[in-house]
Amino acid sequence: MRFLPADRGDPDAPRAGLSGRLNRLRAGVLGANDGIVSTAGLVVGVAGATTATGAILTAGVAGVVAGAVSMALGEYVSVSSQRDTEKTLLARERDELDRFPDAELAELATLYEAKGISPGTARLVAAELTANDPYAAHFDVELGIDPHDLTNPWHAAAASAGAFVLGSLLPLLAILLPPADARVAVTVVVVLLALALTGAVSSSLGGSTRGPAVLRLVLGGALAMAVTFGIGLLVGASGL
Repeated sequence: MRFLPADRGDPDAPRAGLSGRLNRLRAGVLGANDGIVSTAGLVVGVAGATTATGAILTAGVAGVVAGAVSMALGEYVSVSSQRDTEKTLLARERDELDRFPDAELAELATLYEAKGISPGTARLVAAELTANDPYAAHFDVELGIDPHDLTNPWHAAAASAGAFVLGSLLPLLAILLPPADARVAVTVVVVLLALALTGAVSSSLGGSTRGPAVLRLVLGGALAMAVTFGIGLLVGASGL
């Protein structure tokens, strides 16, 4: 294979399945975070302009639907592009295996050597795996792709939209359930606590330091709500 992903020969390739699941989980957490922040900013802004529950509910529901559709569409397009790339790589590898079997066998042995296997053993392992299923052997080591488990854009879109909706429900309920004079304060507290939790979870999944991740989300969410609430107050005061 003459054109390979950057992680070619990565000794951690067998853990690609676990890595993929963690990435999907992390994407779900981030999708929920987007839902929390965007919906909170929207409903707090409307609440700054009016105390009418109907107006707040309408804006909140519209924001949830629009955000979920946008998230799903973006994820679908992104994952579809990734799937097309995976299919192209698989087709190219099949073609090279059919045309240059000896060169591909030598390349596979070299990749096993890079994992720390001695040249003789690497050649033997490559030959045995190639004799059993040449395509599977090369797809796994060279590309890190399982042709039977390609990324699914529909699943990704549904997961992204679902995570966004779940995250959005929190600020939407927080702004609607309390009395009118307490709804903004309650929403701010609930949202900041939720952002702290999602920041802690995402940092744990990514293996990063928890404090900075939590602080970034909490400050970002607080700033978003402060700005939209201020704009709502100005619009409400202007009578527009």
